[in-house]
Amino acid sequence: MAAKPQLPPTTVFLLKTRSSPTDAYEDLFKAPNDAGSRYAPIFVPVLEHRFVDDGLAQIDSLLTRRQITNGRLQSSTGGKYGGMIFTSQRAVEAFKKVVDGRHASTRENATSSWPSLQDVPIYSVGPATTRALRAIKLEPPLQVSGEHTGNGEDLAHYIQEDYAGWKRPPPTATDGTASTDAERPGPKTDAQAAPLLPLLFVVGEQRRDIIPRVLMGDASESGPPHIGVDEIVVYGTGVMPSFAEDFERKLNETLGSAVRWVVVFSPTGCDSMLKALGLLDPETGRAKDLANRPRTDFIATIGPTTRAYLNDTFGFNPDVCADEPSPEGVMRGINHFMAAWTASQ
Repeated sequence: MAAKPQLPPTTVFLLKTRSSPTDAYEDLFKAPNDAGSRYAPIFVPVLEHRFVDDGLAQIDSLLTRRQITNGRLQSSTGGKYGGMIFTSQRAVEAFKKVVDGRHASTRENATSSWPSLQDVPIYSVGPATTRALRAIKLEPPLQVSGEHTGNGEDLAHYIQEDYAGWKRPPPTATDGTASTDAERPGPKTDAQAAPLLPLLFVVGEQRRDIIPRVLMGDASESGPPHIGVDEIVVYGTGVMPSFAEDFERKLNETLGSAVRWVVVFSPTGCDSMLKALGLLDPETGRAKDLANRPRTDFIATIGPTTRAYLNDTFGFNPDVCADEPSPEGVMRGINHFMAAWTASQ
């Protein structure tokens, strides 16, 4: 019996810049999977990022002066921040730029422990941002946690649980000596009860306020602690001028594909994406009625924020919304949809 001919892989447009040195989406979609599906990922960058020099200089200054430290307010450690928060790979890239630049200028000092963050909690949302942080070559390595969280709100609640219990030096007594009240039963002294240092949130120009809002919410004796958050903007974001043209060219190059998927990672560029796919009514700017129309192009979103934007702005309901913002979550959604869609044909 002749072997059944293998269908060509399904085109998957990833509307993002390919991560370096490897990209988890590319690795997963190129590999064989349990569903028996085959995919050909194609990157089409949407966002253009630029570093903000003033923000990079602030980070450099804080690290050089050891102002990000493992301590409390009213403590002899003298630090300004007790940890750092990252929620995007671009923020990590900006931080890495500062670290690499400072290492290059102090390379002759082999004993330098700059930036001295080995005892400082570094909070990161999701696996991709965490991988980027752990790839920064520091010795000792950064103490990164939060990989299991899928969004800013989840990360904020995790920080509430983790930060207060982070191991710190004993608080400083009023005479400047180390207090041993941490081991004593009974009421806490003013030194022991000194509030936690705020956290430094490394961000882009466009960001949600969910993490500062949760961490700096009203505190009570029975509720989570109040944790201060200061933001430093280290990069800006805009639509890449060539995106619409690049995407249309890739669409024309793949016209022979039986099925194509478009994976959308943010609201930015969604209007150009929908126009290129012919899914918008030019008069109303709203999505066309696709009921009972044959389709070869389908859309998946990385999460509910982008799905809500497509719904609210264009009246378009994407075919898949990933159950978690990860390569695995996107692939699960596409595989499940394709299985049901194929069965219905």
